[in-house]
Amino acid sequence: MDTLNVFDFLDRIIALIKEENVLNPQETDRVIEYEDPEDLKIKIDFSLTESCANLDELEAICRNVIKYSIKTNSGKFHNQLYGGTDLFGLGATWLSESLNTNQHTFEVAPVFTLIERSVIEEVKHVVGYEEGDGLFSPGGSISNMYGMVLARYRLFPETKTKGLSGLPTLVAFTSEEGHYSIQKSAHWLGIGTDNVIKIKTDDLGRMIPEELERQIVLNKSKGCVPFFVNATAGTTVVGAIDPLDEIAEICNKHKLWLHIDACYGGTLLLSKNHRQRLGASHRSDSFAWNPHKMLGAPLQCSIFITRQNNILHECNSASAGYLFQQDKFYDVSYDTGDKSIQCGRKVDGFKLWLMWKVRGSVGFQSLIDNALDCANYFKNKISKLEGFRLVQKNFETSSVCFWYIPANLRGKKEDEEWWQKMNNVAPAIKEKIVKSGKLMVGYSPLLHRGMYNFFRMITTCHPVPTYSDMDYVIAQIQHFGEAL
Repeated sequence: MDTLNVFDFLDRIIALIKEENVLNPQETDRVIEYEDPEDLKIKIDFSLTESCANLDELEAICRNVIKYSIKTNSGKFHNQLYGGTDLFGLGATWLSESLNTNQHTFEVAPVFTLIERSVIEEVKHVVGYEEGDGLFSPGGSISNMYGMVLARYRLFPETKTKGLSGLPTLVAFTSEEGHYSIQKSAHWLGIGTDNVIKIKTDDLGRMIPEELERQIVLNKSKGCVPFFVNATAGTTVVGAIDPLDEIAEICNKHKLWLHIDACYGGTLLLSKNHRQRLGASHRSDSFAWNPHKMLGAPLQCSIFITRQNNILHECNSASAGYLFQQDKFYDVSYDTGDKSIQCGRKVDGFKLWLMWKVRGSVGFQSLIDNALDCANYFKNKISKLEGFRLVQKNFETSSVCFWYIPANLRGKKEDEEWWQKMNNVAPAIKEKIVKSGKLMVGYSPLLHRGMYNFFRMITTCHPVPTYSDMDYVIAQIQHFGEAL
């Protein structure tokens, strides 16, 4: 295809985005046009062929892609910890994708290198680190893995060259409600998932510090070497924030690396009204935050920082002379690729940087405060409505978890049979609302707390939620719940 046709295609994509209300879904638009996988294969031809598609065919394909994809920019989407995209961040994404370069050296990303450094410095300041380093990574799971590998390197730097042979059994700790990436990190790093100790949580889903210290002492007595504690600031389901100050005291006492998985809750640090919930973040050794979650940066946008100077480079450097030459014509300290596990790394920092430039810290605070205010409105309203029951009285982020009890189960004896029936309610309502296209909201069990399936309602900064949006979600659950 010649250049003229390519730009014609790009023009058509922009027109499609406008025509199909991708970025501004209307009140009557569905959040999803659901089709089962086998039916979707009929609606869209997924085969790849030798012949070239013409522009009209491409436009038809793209229109169907839009039609059958989730409209995350809809006020009806509350299914994940992320939601719609910040449109200024989207503009930054379009520009950076067009420039199509790699973050690994100043040579090929001069502007983006300085932008990433600027954002990392500001995030360090927000967290409370006076020194340290950081980078953007491909998601919170990798950010958490960075924390674990740095913790091991600090304790046993020889693992970089000699591997795990001869090491004692290393033990890591996280809460029962911590993210599964901690177990995956232990697997990938050769520590073993059996050596991730899950610490009990309280009735709000927060790690119990006394249980953490008890397990540390117990594992030391077994001859194991505790080396890493993952505290969570915003658990995936209920949004709980572990008691960071108390955990930091324990880590300091036992000389353990404290990593904070704030992929979800880290956004609260940008609001003066809510940042105190993560007030001890500065006491951590490393910190992970995903602006693509609550804040609405385009996927993906994930930050890892550490307050330890130079350790990222010392731990991860492979000194590839063919790429990171030390006799370059500029200051090679600006080359960041050797401190990353990746070589190819997207310029994700530009999205957040441009959003910050446009909105400023004041604008971010306004968006965050609104998201939490709407979550609080939702919680307070359903707490007074028949058929709704909160999983717990209080929530620390923008998650609100609740059961919906259909009329035919109200006032009945809540024995095991009753709960088994309740376990089917959220999935049944979810199926009906998804197939109707009117709403997407998630559900989850917490089996370690003896809790059967319940709804998890999430509010995010984009699209900017309203009380009316909250009322809509309640009305839809009532409607489909009563029809069971």
